[in-house]
Amino acid sequence: METNKEDAKYLKAKKKVAKIKSFYGSLIKYVIFISLLAALNYYLNEWRNPWFLWAAFGWGIGLFFHGMNVFGWFTIFGKNWEDRKVKEYMEKEDEKRRQNL
Repeated sequence: METNKEDAKYLKAKKKVAKIKSFYGSLIKYVIFISLLAALNYYLNEWRNPWFLWAAFGWGIGLFFHGMNVFGWFTIFGKNWEDRKVKEYMEKEDEKRRQNL
């Protein structure tokens, strides 16, 4: 029994580490790609029209929410919410069954 708990904790920790690794990989790709776009932008028009900022902003918003999800800052639909909703729907189903009997 204790082994199952340890295995579950290990798998949960492994998933969390995989999510963090994915985030940092995305962050590195973001920095490299936006830097290349900025260099291209400077080469083509010397900042007269900084169009690379549109890509940086758009991708940055996605990266921001990815980070919020990975590090648990986005708690509106977190694990507790999910557990409460599952329990709520299970109770509703039980109530329907009781009413039909």
